[in-house]
Amino acid sequence: MSKVLMKGNEAIGEAAIYAGCKHFFGYPITPQTELSAYMSKKLPKIGGTFLQAESEVAAINMVMGAASAGIRAMTSSSSPGISLKTEGISYIAGCDLPCLIINVQRGGPGLGGIQPSQSDYNQATKAPGHGDLHLAVFAPASVQEMVSFVCDAFDTAEKYRMPAMLLADGLLGQMMEPVSFDDVKAYTPAEKPWAANGHKNRRPHNIINSLYLKPEELERTNFERFERYADLCKNGQRYEAYMTEDAEHIIVAFGIASRVAKSAISEARKQGVKVGLIRPQTLYPFPVSAFDTIKDDPKVKRIMSVELNMGQMINDIKLAVECKKPVELINRTGGIVPSVKEVYDRIMEANK
Repeated sequence: MSKVLMKGNEAIGEAAIYAGCKHFFGYPITPQTELSAYMSKKLPKIGGTFLQAESEVAAINMVMGAASAGIRAMTSSSSPGISLKTEGISYIAGCDLPCLIINVQRGGPGLGGIQPSQSDYNQATKAPGHGDLHLAVFAPASVQEMVSFVCDAFDTAEKYRMPAMLLADGLLGQMMEPVSFDDVKAYTPAEKPWAANGHKNRRPHNIINSLYLKPEELERTNFERFERYADLCKNGQRYEAYMTEDAEHIIVAFGIASRVAKSAISEARKQGVKVGLIRPQTLYPFPVSAFDTIKDDPKVKRIMSVELNMGQMINDIKLAVECKKPVELINRTGGIVPSVKEVYDRIMEANK
């Protein structure tokens, strides 16, 4: 398997091209600007379109236009920029259009800072825009997963006709790791009967629209949309279970926090402490199935959530275990990543 050393942001761009995306619309913001720069160099060489819009608002609406034609399109930004895109994201969801949105998170709220964070969890999973909608949210923990999840996100978005988001963070975006594209399957464009891409007198006009003035019609479309969401929740949950078989303590962490947690778990195991990890790879749908046996397992004493925020994932964990286990928070915020020692010390303290 051939590998190449790539920065996370650039690997996302290359993976998107492998996945059939030739149309990128964005606006620069730290810490994801390298992705835009990479696409600006690569897309013109393969007959694609790179356009730096005048704002994040313009960029997401350009994505909506391209997606309406049935082509794979994407945008990227970081936390404040994603907030500006949320109106357009809601329009895209209301039009039942697939696309990919990259969020390389930074600290907040407001302008916050440029250091890594996971504080957009609630925005991505609960309120990515106004109205009743969801995004398919993927949470990579390595540069290699950024590559594979980009392709999977595009496929999921098209299957369920919904926007997908890759929720990374500034550290993953900036770090360099060896990655392989050998297992990335070639994209074969499929016919999209809903697309507004020219009917050639062979079918009725397709109209892409999110406005429904008749409440009964809007209600019907919402019910239909949530049927697709329900299917995704049933069949699209992803997670990694690490050393959970005999665990008395379970850590839940995603993204870069999970890598810190794994190292702390390895150190705790050397001291005889039975601790394991559940790592959500999808945040919507949240992998509730990962907790099916844990919630009723008498040997599991507690669950600890390691997050780079003020505890935004905890409620999802509590719901997944039906509040049958205590859930504690191990966190840093403001752009600070917890150290392995911090997590290790909390594990050892909980084991007393």
